[in-house]
Amino acid sequence: MLNSKQISYLKGLSHSINAVVQVGNKGLSEAVIKEIEGNLKAHELIKIQVQVNDKLKRQEFLNLICKKLSAISINHIGKQLVIFRANKDSKIKIP
Repeated sequence: MLNSKQISYLKGLSHSINAVVQVGNKGLSEAVIKEIEGNLKAHELIKIQVQVNDKLKRQEFLNLICKKLSAISINHIGKQLVIFRANKDSKIKIP
């Protein structure tokens, strides 16, 4: 589990990255989950663009993604979700 200082650090890192996965109006399919999984393995910290307008639905997507992939929610602003999952050989050094 990350503390608030670590989450703030990761939020700062996330500003410069682009969304690597887009979730359309059809929602979270298994293909989308696999794509998120692959990007987490490659990058650890990823940004996801969600096309759904309903904020509660986006929060539900974020919770489901984090639960299924054992990831940590870092940020949810508008239609952008930022999640993190450290690899064994972590590229990102967290303070």
